[in-house]
Amino acid sequence: MAAANHMRRAIELSLEMMRSGRGGPFGAVVVKNDQIIAEGFNQVTSSNDPTAHAEVVAVRRACQALSTFDLTGCEIYTSCEPCPMCLGAIYWARFSRIYYANDRYDAAKIGFRDDFLYQEIRMPPRQRSIPAKRLLRAEGRAAFEEWDRKSDKIPY
Repeated sequence: MAAANHMRRAIELSLEMMRSGRGGPFGAVVVKNDQIIAEGFNQVTSSNDPTAHAEVVAVRRACQALSTFDLTGCEIYTSCEPCPMCLGAIYWARFSRIYYANDRYDAAKIGFRDDFLYQEIRMPPRQRSIPAKRLLRAEGRAAFEEWDRKSDKIPY
């Protein structure tokens, strides 16, 4: 029953903040040991930040609240299946589980590009709608090689 309540809170956030004009219809909560650690809602338009998705905002707040970049043992409840950016953030943070209400196809039906982005990722970089071209690989490797040799690095 707690899982349903956490999802209801994510949905409630999505509705509340959308109605207030602060962003799109997306909400997320981060839970650890069945307690809400952080909440987030879509703030893309109100903050002029295309990365201010509900999940990313919730991840940032949870990391701040727990003073860590590693959210192992946490779960995220989000009103919609995470877009590729948010999914990446969730994996980088090492969440234990993801729960979502709507999926990417539901989002596409109301004008969001989540599914389009999932399709783009599968394509070779040069064939995407925003083409990518590799430059100065040998020079760029210097930082990677130094990181690889660094004895006091903090892996993440």
